[in-house]
Amino acid sequence: MILSATSVLATVGSVLLAILILLAMITIHEFGHYIAGKILKFKINEFAIGFGPKLFKRTSKKTGEIFSIRALPLGGFCAFDGEDGTDGTQESENAFNNKAPWKRIIVLISGPLMNYALALLLIIVSMFAFGQMVFRIGGVQEFKTEEEAAIYREYSFEENDLILKVDGKTVYLVTDMMNALNGKKQGENVTFLVNRGGEEMETVIKLREDCNFESSSQVSRLWRAVGLGTVIREEGEYWNVFAENYRYSFFETLGNSFVYSFKVAGTIFQVLGELLTGKLSLTAMGGPVTTIKLTSQIAAQSAQSFFEIAAYIGVNLAVFNLLPIPALDGSKVIFCLIEWVFRKPVPRKIEAIIHAVGFFLIIGFAILVDVLQFVRC
Repeated sequence: MILSATSVLATVGSVLLAILILLAMITIHEFGHYIAGKILKFKINEFAIGFGPKLFKRTSKKTGEIFSIRALPLGGFCAFDGEDGTDGTQESENAFNNKAPWKRIIVLISGPLMNYALALLLIIVSMFAFGQMVFRIGGVQEFKTEEEAAIYREYSFEENDLILKVDGKTVYLVTDMMNALNGKKQGENVTFLVNRGGEEMETVIKLREDCNFESSSQVSRLWRAVGLGTVIREEGEYWNVFAENYRYSFFETLGNSFVYSFKVAGTIFQVLGELLTGKLSLTAMGGPVTTIKLTSQIAAQSAQSFFEIAAYIGVNLAVFNLLPIPALDGSKVIFCLIEWVFRKPVPRKIEAIIHAVGFFLIIGFAILVDVLQFVRC
């Protein structure tokens, strides 16, 4: 009974931690809109943390702005006067749609930029505090025949090798290796930079399988191609590769932090492209429930895992919100650009309808991918 209660408390704690990460990222996003709006003198009606019924509300006597905390901690908003397409207070020059398009664009992109800035800060702190995560080889494939051994023995990884670079390019994510090897054939030689026994050295690996990766989900093909072995654990059979921290110099760490954040952003575009082309199934995606579940599992593992998943979510929010999808900041930027270029806005009511439809489609998609995850389980 004690163990069961402890397990329940641990689960609840990790879920609350995940919700806290998501809420913090959403709040910093809305704060980006808010602070830019204040600097450019937009009229702001309310800044809210969460959705649903108000739990706490405070009204500024000076500006009339409402600051509220709401019951559902999975969102938030910064409500600008006139932003909803009804033109707001027409006589007010500080209403959202009465401001110059370039000012509205700055306010719109400030939310994603704040997400990215916080994510980058978390990455920098994590890399300096713990090091950069690299792949450690736990073991290689056993040779089935003497002929196979003669071909591959001198062109294989060794146990405990740390993979640093492939073909001269630093490895940050598994997709870096996949992209570097994609299109190469069985028997080709590839140069890796590894740390072996505390020393950095180049080693040549002879590929054991063609590297024709159709999507980023085909990690097993990658590990087979570079000759990794598998290991049996209680949960099942896994590839014999592990994540391990590796420390670079001060300036290398700082530079790698920026590059890593760009790499994470790049994987988001890669996944979206694979979804649109059908190379990746919808079951590979997850909605709010799946996100909270995975975030809680990862964030509770260690302080480094906490920083890593929080940064990943921050970069995801920054990139996703800049996409030209109705209801998102990126789409609103497009409408501002149209007004800026043609000196005439798209009718506000039509724009409002487009964003409303986009919002419901996004919500529907989020529910769908969560349902697919549930059905698959």
